[in-house]
Amino acid sequence: MKKVLLIEDEKNLSRFIELELKYEGYEIGLAFTGRDGLDMALNEEWDVILLDLMLPGLNGLEVCRRIRQSKETPILMITARDSVMDRVSGLDSGADDYIVKPFAIEELLARLRAVFRRTQNDVPQSPVTSYVHNNLTVYKESRQVFKEGSEIEVTKREYDLLLAFLENKNIVLTREVLLNKVWGYDTEVETNVVDVYVRYLRNKLDSPEEESIIQTVRGTGYVMRS
Repeated sequence: MKKVLLIEDEKNLSRFIELELKYEGYEIGLAFTGRDGLDMALNEEWDVILLDLMLPGLNGLEVCRRIRQSKETPILMITARDSVMDRVSGLDSGADDYIVKPFAIEELLARLRAVFRRTQNDVPQSPVTSYVHNNLTVYKESRQVFKEGSEIEVTKREYDLLLAFLENKNIVLTREVLLNKVWGYDTEVETNVVDVYVRYLRNKLDSPEEESIIQTVRGTGYVMRS
C-alpha cells in the first residue's frame, strides 16, 4: 500500500482527496498547515507528498525546499495558480510534478501513477552474481552461460549441476552429494545419472585442445579446479 502525505489547508478538498485515494487503496496522512506538513514529511516515511502551494504558516515552496534538504520523497505540487512562473518556482524548489486546481481526480491519480513509475525506474537494479572460470562466464540470476562471449544453451538440470561445481571450486564432490544438490534428497534417480549429465556439460563446454572443465576423481566423484 502506497503512503501519501497530503498537505492542504482547504479541508473540504482534503477530505475529498482523502476519500478518493483511500478508495484507490492508498494510505493517507493529512496536514493542514505548512509547519505540520513539514514535520510529518521529515519524521515519517512517505511514498509521495501532495503539497499545496498556498499554506498558512509556511508556504508550499518553502516546505518543498526544506524537505529537499534531507529527503528525496517525490513531491506533487497542488495550486490554484497556473502562471509559468508559479510552475517554474514549484519545480525549481524541488517538486517532481505540478497539478492545477480545479482538477479531475482521474488526472491526480494518473499523475501519481506516473510519479511511481519514474521512481520505480530510478531504483538501482539488484547486483548481478556472476561466476568466471577460464573462458566461461555464468550469470546466476538470469541462468545464462557464456563461453568466450557466446551463449551456450543448457538445460535447467545441466545449469544446476554446473552451478554446483562453480560454487564448490576445488572441492571434490561425490556423486551422492551432486545427486542431492541437483536432484534433491528424496530423488529415486540412480547415481550414474550424474555421470550422464557431466558428459552432457563436457560436450557443450569443453574445448578439444584443453583439459576438461570438470575433472574426474577416480573412485570418488568430480571436481572443478581453479
